[in-house]
Order: sequence, then C-alpha cells, then structure tokens
Amino acid sequence: MDRLVSLLIAALAAIIGIVVHESAHALAAYALGDATARSRGRVSLNPLKHIDPFGTVILPLLMILAGGPVFAYAKPVPVYLGNLKHPKRDEIIVALAGPLSNMLLAVVFALLLRGAATVLTDAVYGLVPLRALWLGVLNGLVTLCVASLTTNLSLAFFNLIPLPPLDGSSVLLLFLKGEALQTYYRVQQYAMPILVIVLYLLPSITGIDLIGAYFNVTVYPLANALFNLALA
Repeated sequence: MDRLVSLLIAALAAIIGIVVHESAHALAAYALGDATARSRGRVSLNPLKHIDPFGTVILPLLMILAGGPVFAYAKPVPVYLGNLKHPKRDEIIVALAGPLSNMLLAVVFALLLRGAATVLTDAVYGLVPLRALWLGVLNGLVTLCVASLTTNLSLAFFNLIPLPPLDGSSVLLLFLKGEALQTYYRVQQYAMPILVIVLYLLPSITGIDLIGAYFNVTVYPLANALFNLALA
C-alpha cells in the first residue's frame, strides 16, 4: 500500500512538472509572436491538453517495471519559427522556458514545504490544534512537496542536456550553420534510440552512468540546498 501511494505521489509530481513545462513553452512562443500553441489550447494547466498516452503514461510505467531510469515526455508544443519575431533567438528562448519554469516551480514547492513543515511541527508539539484529518493532509502535502521539488529539478536539468530533441540542444543552434545545422535536424529523428543508449545500454555495458554523474553535480546539490532552506 505504501509503495502504491509513493508511486501515485511521484506520478502526480511528474504530471505537474510536465504540464507547467509544456505550458511555459507555449506561453513563451505566444509572447514572442507565434500563437499556434495557444490556439490549440496548450497554454493550459489542464493535463489532458499535454499528456501523450505513450510518452507520459505507458513508457514511464514500463521503465519503472524494468527498474531503470525513468523519464517521460508530453505532446510536442507546435512552434512555427516563421511566426517568431527573431526566429533563431526566439527558438532558444522558447526551448529554455520549459526548464526555467521547472526550476521556478521547484522553488515554489520549497516554500510550500517550509510552510507545511512548520505547521506540522507546531501541531505535533501541540502549538497548533489540528484534527487527525488535517494532519494527514499536511503529511501528504509535505510528501508531495519533497517529490515535486526533486522531480522538477530533474526535469529541468534533464531537458538542458544538449541532445536533440531535448531543450538544451537548442543552444547548439547558436553555433551551427549550413550542413551542420541540417545534420542537427536529421539527428532529431533518432532521439529516442540515442536516449535509450545513454540511459540504459551505456550504463549496463560500461558501468558509466552519465546521467547519474550529471545529476550528482546539478540536481542533487541544488535539491539539498532547497531542502535546507525549507527545513531550516
């Protein structure tokens, strides 16, 4: 039962992060001149507007059952570069809006965690009278905040990896021209096999966990800093 609850909370944290991430892409595109995503309802906190049945639900479940790293993706946000005011620059801004929104959301959950933990501590010591129901709600909120903080930082930094079609690959556009740029767009077609190799085959064959090493110097130190801030 505890395992099921943990999975449900982790799924909720991931859905919140993905929905905000995709909405941020759509909102940035709209602000920069392309209303395509907004016209299709993608500037929305409604999960149904963003969830991809395979990428958001089936794939993560299969990865959980496989016992390896877990990642998910939503429906791609449609962006027509010709509508943007400064296509090359604005494409990068639209791409980076997603990871930035997850970082900001992690800070929001750190603040919520601080408030919930404070009230919960006061209730335990009898400083704030709370019924058992509200204690349960606060415990659930604390658990969700902890999961969401880590999940959003993971989403942010994973998407900043400069590998197509992840958001960080857009930075490469600053340095690519001509044939190199066309090669970049061709590589995007093989994004899923590349991610599978990096996430699963490379660690199992060589013992080198590139994602784990990357998270050790990005996600985890920042998460620890936010936890210390929230629980100080």
